[in-house]
Amino acid sequence: MASRLNPYIQFQAEARAAMEFYQGVFGGELTSSTFKEFGSGHGPEDDELLMHSQLETPSGFTLMASDTPQGMPYNPGDNISISLSGDGEELRGYYEKLSDGGKVTVPLEKQMWGDEFGMVTDKFGVNWMVNIAG
Repeated sequence: MASRLNPYIQFQAEARAAMEFYQGVFGGELTSSTFKEFGSGHGPEDDELLMHSQLETPSGFTLMASDTPQGMPYNPGDNISISLSGDGEELRGYYEKLSDGGKVTVPLEKQMWGDEFGMVTDKFGVNWMVNIAG
């Protein structure tokens, strides 16, 4: 099996909602496990939080996430951007869906390098960059 690089996003009690949102954006199969299922939370407040969630999309993306258990630091996604690039029209749809409830920081427009590019921070605070080849 070849090595893969997958984004892994940490949330604070929003991993389930975020991953269901991303499944709505990208499609695919979503699997999730709670801390309770693995007996590894830091207290009863963690029981229903997600210890691990993974989305496998029809386009070949793999997105992973989990909730932060109590007692561990949480720093929202201000230090990560997820880049989607290619030449498919599906990328435009991803950009539009990720923008729903979020904040467009760079409109999806033709850029000086000839591609369409845009940036959005989704409603969960995750930064996305979309580049559609010209």
